[in-house]
Amino acid sequence: MDTVQWEYRYESLGSIWHGAKDQDVATLLTMLGEEGWEVISMFSPGNTSIVKIAAKRPLTTRVRRERSMPAYR
Repeated sequence: MDTVQWEYRYESLGSIWHGAKDQDVATLLTMLGEEGWEVISMFSPGNTSIVKIAAKRPLTTRVRRERSMPAYR
């Protein structure tokens, strides 16, 4: 049985001056889902309005090939 390998993505929304808006978070989550990403963690550090999102999806042969041969993209 093959072991699934994962690729990971990390996103931040908002800043110290402008917090993340609910609609922006919903839009990003929808986009990630459409691209096959599964959110594995979502949090707001400290007393900030920043939202940090970590996601994963299975690493495909195509992505593995692109990473090993970047000149052929």
